[in-house]
Amino acid sequence: MVQENLLLVLSLLFAVSMLTILSKKLKIPYPIFLVVAGLLIGFIPGIPDVVLEPDFVFLIFLPPLLYSAAWNTSWKDFWDQRRNISLLAFGLVIFTSTAIAFLSHGMIPGFSLAMGFLLGGIISPPDAVAATSVLQDLKIPKRIVTILEGESLINDASSLIVFRFALLAVITGQFTFWKATGDFFLVAALGVLAGIVIAYFIYNIHRLLPTSGSVDTALTLISPYLMYITAEHFHYSGVMAVVSGGLFLSYRSHIIFTYSSRIQIYSFWETLVFLLNGMVFILIGLQLPQIMSGMKGYSLASVIFYAVVISLVTIIIRIIWVFPGAYIPRLLSSAIRQKEARPPWKSVFLVAWSGMRGVVSLSSALAVPLTLSQGKAFPQRDLILFITFIVILFTLVLQGLSLPWLIRKLNIEGAGEEETAEQEAAIRLRLAWAALNYMQDHYASEVNAVDAYSRLKERYERMIEIANKKLLKDENSVTASGFLPKYRKMLIELVAVRRQELQKLRDEKLYPDELLNNREWELDLEEARLNE
Repeated sequence: MVQENLLLVLSLLFAVSMLTILSKKLKIPYPIFLVVAGLLIGFIPGIPDVVLEPDFVFLIFLPPLLYSAAWNTSWKDFWDQRRNISLLAFGLVIFTSTAIAFLSHGMIPGFSLAMGFLLGGIISPPDAVAATSVLQDLKIPKRIVTILEGESLINDASSLIVFRFALLAVITGQFTFWKATGDFFLVAALGVLAGIVIAYFIYNIHRLLPTSGSVDTALTLISPYLMYITAEHFHYSGVMAVVSGGLFLSYRSHIIFTYSSRIQIYSFWETLVFLLNGMVFILIGLQLPQIMSGMKGYSLASVIFYAVVISLVTIIIRIIWVFPGAYIPRLLSSAIRQKEARPPWKSVFLVAWSGMRGVVSLSSALAVPLTLSQGKAFPQRDLILFITFIVILFTLVLQGLSLPWLIRKLNIEGAGEEETAEQEAAIRLRLAWAALNYMQDHYASEVNAVDAYSRLKERYERMIEIANKKLLKDENSVTASGFLPKYRKMLIELVAVRRQELQKLRDEKLYPDELLNNREWELDLEEARLNE
């Protein structure tokens, strides 16, 4: 049995890798391709049924995926867009959940209002992976990407809290709106507190103890599970714990990790997240045949009708919410009008249209228990799963495939590309000046007497003159030939000097974190090469 399960997992991982290669060849975003491929594979005769335990899905997949998303989110950009993100992550989730609750209650026979809120909580959060994978090769304003990524971090928590209270109402038959509202914010706040406390503990382990790259990498894998399980044990929001803890540690990652740890952690997490995301999206497709076989009391035509109507309404609700959310605060606050430029309607519509559902919706749907506390089967569980699957498929295919066309049609371009290039050049200039000044202060005699030193000095001078040129690659021949140890020592010191200057740039908060992180990555690679 163990061997069969292991073989199934390995087969799925292999299928994910091969299908992703094919999706790149066909230029189709891999979440869309994997869902459709999983659906087709699921209908092949002889394919074993893939049964996922609800708790397994949440516990295994959710913490690392949320942690990775938080880790790759710039806190500065997140905070700058906090109003827009909050309106989507909290306001839109509650609005969507409520609208879907009343719609499904009124449209589907025997579907209670509590069941409606359960369904609304499941399908309300858009998926970050789906959005970013579709948008990554498209030139769109950075502000839009920040809003979509920030929304996906927080809306996971808010939707899962709605899901939790709705599930409790279905199981117990009791629901008090005001008590649920108060508990909603209390659970979220305590989840944030739990995440930060654990993150602070992990932060001090990284900072104070003599860890290695392997230990640092292992701790980054353990951390999200520790945050999630601890918070859930005390009935707090495990999602908010992971998100807040991830943001806390990400903001301080340049302090607590060495270059070798960063390189190792980055490579490990890039592979892990790819496999987890791929597994979830292909599992979405594989679940449908089994879900369809378990539905009773409804014809296939009727449930497809319900699912398509709910999918369309979900898309329309987002559009209805996003436009007032973008413009009404400007009408009410002169401070916002003075601080922020008026967002063009095309950009607002792009945010409204980027509401693809994915990993979290599937995880929530699968987390609906199989039975009630009395041992009875959970009412209409397969119907909820089927509608969730159709919403995911509908939004991924319709919105995901139409986004590139929509961006071209609306003529939306990545505003600020020239500004980004100028900022990158300015960062490189600052780092080059810092290295040049250090050489002049500490190695003046060597610069004048030794050709290798003078050539390195000239290189930094050329970097200052031509800011958009990369570092010349003649240090490889120098270090490889066993040149003076003092020269090698100086090269390593210059990396440290530029790191210090990079930290000053972080403190000044003049440039986007993404650009600063790119320069830090270059320094990590350079230091790794020098220490080989």
